[in-house]
Amino acid sequence: MAPRGMSGDQTLGHPPPPRRTAVLASNTLGARLLRRKPVSTLIAETEGKDSLPAGAPEEGGRSGIHLRRSIGLWQLSSIGIGATIGTGIFFVLNTAVPSAGPAVILSFVIAAVTAGLTALCYAEMASAIPVSGSSYSYAYATLGEGVAFGVGICLLMEYGVSASAIAVTWAEYLNKFFDLAFGFKIPEQLSGAPDSTHWFNLPALLLVAMVCFLLIRGVSESVKVNAVMVAIKIAILLMFICVALTGFHSGNLTPFMPLGIGGVQVAASSIFFSFIGLDAVSTAGEEVKNPRRTLPLAIIISLVVVTLLYILVAVAGIGAQSWTKFDGQEAGLAQILQDITGQSWPAMVFAFGAIVSIFSITLVVIYGQTRILYSMGRDGMLPRRFAELSPRSGTPVWNTLVVGLGVGALAAFIPLRVLADITSLGTLIAFSVVSIGVIVLRRTQPDLPRGFKVPGYPVVPLISVGFCIYLITGLHADTFRAGAIALAVAVVVYFGYSIKHSRLEPAEPQAVSSDSSAG
Repeated sequence: MAPRGMSGDQTLGHPPPPRRTAVLASNTLGARLLRRKPVSTLIAETEGKDSLPAGAPEEGGRSGIHLRRSIGLWQLSSIGIGATIGTGIFFVLNTAVPSAGPAVILSFVIAAVTAGLTALCYAEMASAIPVSGSSYSYAYATLGEGVAFGVGICLLMEYGVSASAIAVTWAEYLNKFFDLAFGFKIPEQLSGAPDSTHWFNLPALLLVAMVCFLLIRGVSESVKVNAVMVAIKIAILLMFICVALTGFHSGNLTPFMPLGIGGVQVAASSIFFSFIGLDAVSTAGEEVKNPRRTLPLAIIISLVVVTLLYILVAVAGIGAQSWTKFDGQEAGLAQILQDITGQSWPAMVFAFGAIVSIFSITLVVIYGQTRILYSMGRDGMLPRRFAELSPRSGTPVWNTLVVGLGVGALAAFIPLRVLADITSLGTLIAFSVVSIGVIVLRRTQPDLPRGFKVPGYPVVPLISVGFCIYLITGLHADTFRAGAIALAVAVVVYFGYSIKHSRLEPAEPQAVSSDSSAG
C-alpha cells in the first residue's frame, strides 16, 4: 500500500497525473501569450534534439536532420558586412538626401550610433542563445510567445521587403552597366514597378531566382561566394571614396541643414534599414562554429567596418555633388563618378561592382528570412513545412522557394521608396526587442553562460531602446499604415493557427480513472 498522501504512481517512480485545473490555467490566453521557450530547448534543437517540457506535443521534432555548423568568423563577418554595406548605400543617398540635404551625414551618424548600441545587445544575446531565428528566438526566450510571434512577423517584413528593395536597385545598376558597356538598356516597360510607363521589374525577378538557386544548393557554397563578393564590394566603395574626394567642393555642404532637424530625423529613420546586416549575423546562429565567441565578434567587426564606410561614402558623395541633384537619380554613385571624371569607365567599373555587391546583399538577406521561417516552422508558429530540410544539402528548400516567390513579387511590383521605409520599421522594432531582451534575460537567468556582456548595463540597452523609438517616430505615415496591416495579419495568423499548433501548447488533459492511484 502506498504511504499516506502518495499515489501508487509515485511509489513506482512516476509523477502523478497532471491536475486538470493546472492544465486549464496554463491554457488561459494570458498564459499562452506569455509562455517562454526555455533556452535549453532552443540550444538542444540546434543538434536536432527534442527538449520540450513534459506535456508538449512531440510532432515533427525528431527528424534527425539539422542545420550544419560550417561558418567561421571571416565568413560570418562577411555575412554581416555583405548584408549591411550596400543594403542601402548604393541607393539610399538618392532617397535620404532630398529629406535632409547635406545634413544626411548627421543622419548616418545617428543611425550608426543607434545600430552600435543595439549591436552590443545583439552580441550578448547571440552569445547566450546561439540559435537561428535572431530576435524572434531571443524574444521567445525572454518576452513570451505573443511578443515573439509579433517580432517574427516584423522580421519577415524586414527581410522580405529589404530584399525586394535591394533587387530593385540591382536593376538600376544593371541598366547603367549595359548602357555604358554595350550602349543599350533593358526595355523601360520591364525595368520598374508598375506605373504609366512600366509593367514590372524583370531584372529584379531574375536576381531573386538566381539567389534562391544558390541557397538551395547549400549554405557552405553560399557563404564562400558571399565572402568573395564582399571583398569586391569593399574595393569598389573605396574606389568611389577616392575618386569622389577629388571632386569634393565644400560649397556643396552649404546650407548644411536646409530642411531642419526634422529632415535629419526623417532621413535617419529611412536609412536605418541599411543596418539590417547586424540582425542577419544572428540568424546564422545554428550554422556557426564556436558560436558563443564567433557571433559577438562578427557583429562588432561588421558594425565597425560598415559605419566607417557608410560615413566616408556619404561625405564623399555629398561633397562631390549638389544635394539637389540626388532626388530621382538612378544608379547615383556611378553617375557621380562619371560626372567627376568625364569618362565612362570608372562608372562602368563601379556599376559592375555594384551588380556583384547587390547580388551578395540579396543572398544574405533572403538567407536570413529563410532561417527565421525555419525557426518559426519548427516552433509550430507556422506550418511545419517551413522547417523541413533537404537530406542532401541540409537547407530548407520549400521554405526558400516560398520566400523567393514573395520577394520576387514585391521587387517586381512595389516602388523603392515604400519598400525602404517599411523595412526600417521592422528593423527598429526588432532591435528594440533585442535590447529589452538583454535586460529580461539578465534578471531571469543571470547564470546563463555568455560569451559577451553589454558594457554599461542596464544604461546601454535602455538608451538603445530610446534611440530606436526616436527613429520610429520619424517614419512616414504610410509606413505605419503598412505596419498596421502587417500587425492585423499577424493577429489573424496567430489566433487562427499558431496558438493552437505551438510546440509549447500542453497536450489535451486525459481523464483520470477511479483506480489510477491503486498500488
